[in-house]
Amino acid sequence: MKKCILFFILIAGFFSCEKDDFCVQNPVTPNLVLRFYDKDDTNELKAVQRLSIIAQGKTDSLFTNQTTDSIAIPLNSLAKETIYTLKMNSVDGNIVNNQIATLTVKYNPEDDYVSRSCGYRVIFKDVNLEHTAWINNLSTSLITNIDNQTKAHVQVYY
Repeated sequence: MKKCILFFILIAGFFSCEKDDFCVQNPVTPNLVLRFYDKDDTNELKAVQRLSIIAQGKTDSLFTNQTTDSIAIPLNSLAKETIYTLKMNSVDGNIVNNQIATLTVKYNPEDDYVSRSCGYRVIFKDVNLEHTAWINNLSTSLITNIDNQTKAHVQVYY
């Protein structure tokens, strides 16, 4: 009788196990990817010297004194607008020589269900960009969807 009970417990335990559900897709809420180009030669990448970026209302910088020709910046998925201050200093690093621009990004965030194990990610629809100061122009001011970050969404000419 003890063997029968033990046998039934083992069988019940075997059939009650659930397959592990792991997220292998790695769904990521995409960042806005910007590439910087020379305003006079629009085909030439141009690194921004001593670039610092900070979101409006925040105290921590995303980038501080970086020299780069491309960046990926997050958008606030809980709001419909994100405003960034971009500081560039191509002269010497002194505060008085900083050039300051703003980049305003307006959008409609939308939850995108990936799977039970992965959960949700946010995609951004109807993205509208506005800029000021040292940013001369953008390749586009309207983006239909930001749903990945595999390539640049906007070319920034300065």
